[in-house]
Amino acid sequence: CTFCCCSIVNRTLVVAFMVMLTFAIVIGNMVTLLVFLKTRQFRTPQGYLKVSLALADIIVGILVVPFSIYTEITLMVNTTPPPIWFQGSSSFYPDLQGPGVPWQPCNVIGPVFAGCTFVSISTIFLMTVERSVAILKPLHKETVVTRRRTLGLIVISWVSSFLLATAPLIFSNVFRLEYNECSRMCNYALASPETPPPAWNIMLLFPAFDFTLLGGTVVVNILSFSSIRRYSQKRKFLAETDIFASSQRPTFSDIKAAKTIGVLTFAFTASFTPIAVFVLGNVVGYRWCNFSFFAFWILTSNSCCNVVIYSLRDQRFRKGIQQLLLRTPQTSLEKS
Repeated sequence: CTFCCCSIVNRTLVVAFMVMLTFAIVIGNMVTLLVFLKTRQFRTPQGYLKVSLALADIIVGILVVPFSIYTEITLMVNTTPPPIWFQGSSSFYPDLQGPGVPWQPCNVIGPVFAGCTFVSISTIFLMTVERSVAILKPLHKETVVTRRRTLGLIVISWVSSFLLATAPLIFSNVFRLEYNECSRMCNYALASPETPPPAWNIMLLFPAFDFTLLGGTVVVNILSFSSIRRYSQKRKFLAETDIFASSQRPTFSDIKAAKTIGVLTFAFTASFTPIAVFVLGNVVGYRWCNFSFFAFWILTSNSCCNVVIYSLRDQRFRKGIQQLLLRTPQTSLEKS
């Protein structure tokens, strides 16, 4: 039995970690939502995208992590028989082997976690595109990036992400969802041990989608930062009173936001890469217990990173938190 599986001490430590992570995710993202919803200055296309990102993270903190906590505590208190959604429970529940498989919570929790992950990366991609328009085409920013278009793209992002999350169940009948004893989460699994390994190939849709958007995000970031660099060099040769030059250049807030999104992209890429490696390993036949635990929970921990990044990178966000905690007048924030 490995680190991620059996002993009471290890289970207790893991549950304690999950509880702390739940509080960090929920409280951090609730603060983010309140700041963006209560501060008029943040009611912009970029603000709507950040709210979408916070909603995806908070769903993970409210549904996914608490379900893992509940399952772990259930296993600590009563190990036989295991819950119906636990890995290998079919030997205790013969009905699971028939065509009429009863409903169990992992049928919701698994796609929710995958869908929220896809929403996060697609939202980061949209945030990157929105900032690139502000930097590359500052004169067209207000006409190209509108609130209505942004809200429409957010809806498309959520719908397409959850459709992709359920694709293995929709387009194949060889998968089911179960609570994995290694990852400590609801994962896709083959419904029958006799299923040939190539059936896992459909799972490549997940890393393919994420790395495609991450690659696009990196390319757009490179274009934006190249433009910022050219602007910085050009500024040395342009007079500050040159009206044409001033109207063509991106604002300081746009540049700052682009750099913040770059940090978000790096953080998400670093947290997603282990899970992508794990999925690829599953496809080719590897089974990594300890690695799967760290891969899934590093990705989950990313859900509490955004508020930290905003706090470190965005002075207006810090003032928004101060306003929220001290109940200072909103006008003081807007003037600053």
